[in-house]
Amino acid sequence: MALVTDPRDTYIGSLRFVEGDPAILLSLGDRLTGSFYPRVKRAVDLTFGCMLMIVLAPLLALLALAIVVDSPGPVLFRQARIGKDGRTFEMLKFRTMRAERRLHNVGPPPGHVDRRLRHKSARDPRVTRVGRLLRRTCLDELPQLLNVLHGEMSLVGPRPELPSIVAAYQPWQHARHLVLPGITGWWQVNRMGDRLMHEATELDIYYVHNCSLLLDLSILARTFGAIVAGSGAY
Repeated sequence: MALVTDPRDTYIGSLRFVEGDPAILLSLGDRLTGSFYPRVKRAVDLTFGCMLMIVLAPLLALLALAIVVDSPGPVLFRQARIGKDGRTFEMLKFRTMRAERRLHNVGPPPGHVDRRLRHKSARDPRVTRVGRLLRRTCLDELPQLLNVLHGEMSLVGPRPELPSIVAAYQPWQHARHLVLPGITGWWQVNRMGDRLMHEATELDIYYVHNCSLLLDLSILARTFGAIVAGSGAY
């Protein structure tokens, strides 16, 4: 389909996005749809996802028990996120905060203004003792292996954002929704200072424009190194 060039169009590399129509892809070709890469990537996700679920089953059971003993409430935290092609799905995490009913009686942490303007805080009083450990080691993300097996996420890709944040995106930012969101991604291994995810969308665009199996393996290796080094999020 031919599109008329408009001075309001936004260019990111060889991608062009038309104002008012999120993420119109013109020149990336079929690398993200019908080519060798997406099929192999999905096969890798299924293979390694199943292997990790089997190998980590004892750890997952232990973490679930620790969450139940530490504080009342569900083991898993479910939250709506925006995935590939702008579809909403339910992302899973181990619960790291006190149960929702109790949260209603707890005000926002000191200095809180907006989710878009601050990181998660290690001093947030809502975070449980087990939750602090899970966040520090990124183990709270492990249930997302189920999202991977279900086809809603990949092992590597842009992190899925909240619908409220995506609603405020510029048209060019929707390019991150051309691929499956990931448990880890280019933003995680290339954080610059204190920039939040929505402030560094160009890192996700870089991944979309350069994604390959080699890049995915590199990101996975660097993520594992960061977790071993104890540099996870709060």
